[in-house]
Amino acid sequence: MEKVIQYRTQGTCCQLMQIKLNDDETIADVDFLGGCPGNLLGIKSLVKGMKIDDVIEKFSGIKCGDKPTSCPDQLAKCLSQFKAKV
Repeated sequence: MEKVIQYRTQGTCCQLMQIKLNDDETIADVDFLGGCPGNLLGIKSLVKGMKIDDVIEKFSGIKCGDKPTSCPDQLAKCLSQFKAKV
């Protein structure tokens, strides 16, 4: 059964992420509200089918320009918080 997470981002142009997870902790889909459409479509395409831990490892700490975070970093934070609650 698919799980759906909604996450309000902080410090990015994207305001909200919705992540659908498969039972095996892979990402089924992700949608973004706001942000850079082309970049976010690229992220969406890259993470589909990836394990949560792999996304966290690859995306944690990525910055956007002089901002302390980015959309990929926020996705990693969302997934880390989800894992901490499970």
